[in-house]
Amino acid sequence: MLHSLLFTVAQAAVVAQAESGGTPGTGTGAGAGASSFLQGPFFLIIAMVAIMYFLMFRPQQKREKERREMLSRLAKGDKVLTTGGIVGVIVGLKEKTAVLRVSEEPNVKMEFLRAAVSRVISSDLDDDSGENGK
Repeated sequence: MLHSLLFTVAQAAVVAQAESGGTPGTGTGAGAGASSFLQGPFFLIIAMVAIMYFLMFRPQQKREKERREMLSRLAKGDKVLTTGGIVGVIVGLKEKTAVLRVSEEPNVKMEFLRAAVSRVISSDLDDDSGENGK
């Protein structure tokens, strides 16, 4: 994805240079190339790519890192929510899978991929759900 983005930026620079009637590296002096670089559309494209990186890609990478850490910290007894909306308690862990107990009576256990675990549910939610059932 990054390669295609850089290729698009390079194409835009070539098109902008061709429309201005010059060739890359031509100018009347040493300062002419630098001033056209700062004023041209190439600088704007670079600025937009930098803004996109800091607003979209960095936060996404941070969330993915936190998710990987959460999945690696899973332990027996953790109450979790799966991506399918199933709530259960972890009773077994393997390298790629987790076995959840989703019901006490009858005792129902299901095996999920670790990647299917959406989040670990805190015990605070248990207290609230008990009050709603009254």
